[in-house]
Amino acid sequence: MKSVSDAKLGASCCTRRRKLLKLSGLLGLAALSAPLLPTESAEALWFNRKNYKVSKTRLSMGTFVSMTAIHHSKDQAEEALSAAFSEIQELSSILSRHDETSPVAELNRTGLLENVRNDLDLVVSRALYYHQLTGGAFDVTVKPLMDLYQQSFAAGQKPTEQEIDKVLGTIGSAALRLDTNRISFQIPGMGITLDGIAKGYIVDRASKVLGDHGVTNHLVNAGGDIRTSGSAADDKKWTIAIQDPAKKREFPDIIKLADGAVATSGNYEAYYDQEKLFHHIVDPHTGHSPQLSSSISVTAPTVMDADALATALFVLEPREAVNLIETLPNSECFIINRDATINKSSSWLG
Repeated sequence: MKSVSDAKLGASCCTRRRKLLKLSGLLGLAALSAPLLPTESAEALWFNRKNYKVSKTRLSMGTFVSMTAIHHSKDQAEEALSAAFSEIQELSSILSRHDETSPVAELNRTGLLENVRNDLDLVVSRALYYHQLTGGAFDVTVKPLMDLYQQSFAAGQKPTEQEIDKVLGTIGSAALRLDTNRISFQIPGMGITLDGIAKGYIVDRASKVLGDHGVTNHLVNAGGDIRTSGSAADDKKWTIAIQDPAKKREFPDIIKLADGAVATSGNYEAYYDQEKLFHHIVDPHTGHSPQLSSSISVTAPTVMDADALATALFVLEPREAVNLIETLPNSECFIINRDATINKSSSWLG
């Protein structure tokens, strides 16, 4: 079935970011490979006798966020999308480490944050849960490593082993203390980045806002963190296509979702060096970027869960990653290894 329109996710204002899937057409086909877009775009099409397809794309969270709603009322759909984007803006102002006025930025500056907002408390609590579940593979305290990578390559050099070892002394969620309405660091020089979990949480919340406004058929895509609800065109499921990291074939796999969540982590878009030895995912145990996988996609009950798991599984050995997913209810994974072979869980949807 041919797509009538194409709302694509493009490159962000930051050249190093994870952009793994794009939104496309009436079928809700999501994949990657996107040109630059203006900071905002919108369209509304009457495509059958019952419904409008209303789509909006905005720059947010360092990526392009695209939403598509299928609804009988164009005005109601547009109102819902506006409310969902407002929710994204509000939550981003709380959870982003890049916004100097955010609570996360304040925590990173001072090592202590009191009167913690519920949203931040929830996300940090869930991050600590995944840290324990994955044996430390998921760790939000890797910010000092990310800073080291960025500063070193900005200066035209790779970080040395001595520099990495020094920074590793500030890494470890065991030293991240979460109390009632209070977050603190137990080691000087610590910092957190919620990049691997907060975006998923925000997408979940945006989807909830759409549903609360009566728009149950929708897709939200924030740079590869995707939430689907209801149906796409002609009462069909939404179709999600996984990008080939080597970009030698069209799609390694395609899945269909009604009410679902999927996130992908990969080493092929956000990296610091041409060899891709240093990219946006780091192993908190070694201080280096994992090299065994090229792309990992995860379906889970929420995008927040899928986001955290996709990041954590990238750190693990592929077979170990599959074994972990097999222990989790309603969660599946699809792993493209560095040598282009595939590992996937037994009930992967593709």
